[in-house]
Amino acid sequence: MKDLFDKIYKDKGPLGKWAAHAEGYFVFPKLEGEISNRMKFQGKEVITWSINDYLGLANHPEVRKVDAEAAAEYGSAYPMGARMMSGHTNLHEQLQNELAAFVKKEAAYLLNFGYQGMVSTIDALVAKDDIIVYDVDAHACIIDGVRLHMGKRFTYKHNDVESLEKNLERATKMAEQTGGGILVISEGVFGMRGEQGRLKEIVALKKKFNFRLFVDDAHGFGTLGATGAGAGEEQGVQDDIDVYFATFAKSMASTGAFIAADQEIIDYLKYNLRSQMFAKSLQMQLVKGALKRLDMLRSMPELKQNLWKIVDALQSGLKERGFDIGTTQSCVTPVYLKGSIPEAMALVKDLRENYGIFCSIVVYPVIPKGLILLRMIPTATHTLEDVRETLDAFDAIRDRLHNGTYKRLSAAVMSAMGE
Repeated sequence: MKDLFDKIYKDKGPLGKWAAHAEGYFVFPKLEGEISNRMKFQGKEVITWSINDYLGLANHPEVRKVDAEAAAEYGSAYPMGARMMSGHTNLHEQLQNELAAFVKKEAAYLLNFGYQGMVSTIDALVAKDDIIVYDVDAHACIIDGVRLHMGKRFTYKHNDVESLEKNLERATKMAEQTGGGILVISEGVFGMRGEQGRLKEIVALKKKFNFRLFVDDAHGFGTLGATGAGAGEEQGVQDDIDVYFATFAKSMASTGAFIAADQEIIDYLKYNLRSQMFAKSLQMQLVKGALKRLDMLRSMPELKQNLWKIVDALQSGLKERGFDIGTTQSCVTPVYLKGSIPEAMALVKDLRENYGIFCSIVVYPVIPKGLILLRMIPTATHTLEDVRETLDAFDAIRDRLHNGTYKRLSAAVMSAMGE
């Protein structure tokens, strides 16, 4: 019989094998200072494109004031206990009601964390006779939620409505045998590529198939739509989203999340979401902070306007200079380059050390081998000067990538690793 840990000793995984060289710099980096457009990395100031603080609320003085006052008034413990037992308050209800109104749904329910909440919501929505159909590029929290499902599930090609239709045909035949229903899951905005989910086309398929639609709009909430209500509002189909999900970790610059739907659906979920039934309630300081942030989303449209001024400048500038930013339809700005993982490491180190630009690096297995993805998140705190400096830096690193500079530098990395 093997030792359970044998597989761990022998194989650290596709990312883990790089840990000795990458940890603390390329992965698990430590950004320091106030959350803003410029922060400190290893003692140097860098323009920071890796923080999901879309609307610039993380260090907004009004937000900081409310957060501090709530912490002083309530501490970090109140209310104690799960919502069903002793952790329920009027302010929790107020926040839920205001969130529901903001995203144009009858009711909403607070979740302690986005990831945990998504997993638990999927688990609560489906039984073993039901079938899930979801986008193959769905976020890890969706994938993990689907893994809990004891019944059948199908993936459709990313944002491919024809593929979705074929899988709905398969799911329909199976549901007729099992007696179950069908849940389709998409994202409002896919966080790696920046593409909006094709919600309008998905909703149109309801005329042909009987299914319910669950949308993860973590990156669309607060950034898309006339009022900031997200991708469904942007595409004119918010009413047709059966269960809407968003997190506080992006536009709200906080911790927590929520689901919104018809009142009867929320009433069911709040009695069946195991991650909320058996976990401590969202702390009051976070609830009061979220109320303030939501009020600012509603009353300060200039936050979203400032964000999109930077988004448009960055994305148009990259395209004008010949960079491949894919088919993003959101604030998420991917820049695709060709190269190996060691070349990517050399490139990113050059970008940070010599040009003062900090953005996230994404490589295989998250994206195909031979590609480097530099993922950038513009925010309302960035300036046009930040954009200009970044565009010039990207011109320089692309030249070095093409002339083989990073390939030569990466040889030292591979040698040190014994590759």
